[in-house]
Amino acid sequence: MMDWSSCPAVERDPEKVSGSWVFHSTRVPVVALFENLEGGASIDDFLSWFPGVTREQVEAVIEYTIQSLQTDRQAA
Repeated sequence: MMDWSSCPAVERDPEKVSGSWVFHSTRVPVVALFENLEGGASIDDFLSWFPGVTREQVEAVIEYTIQSLQTDRQAA
């Protein structure tokens, strides 16, 4: 499981969405981005469906994911 605590685009609050990681200042779970992309949505689709999320946040989450996966692969 990834540690999202160092990604500034997200936050976790036990009072929001049962403590799931969400995009900062929203109630939109980070997992919603990946579920929608997996389902064939574009980033523009996602942003139109979740107007509280910014393109910068989406880009930061994707970049953080890529960096985390590269780090995991190098450690293996």
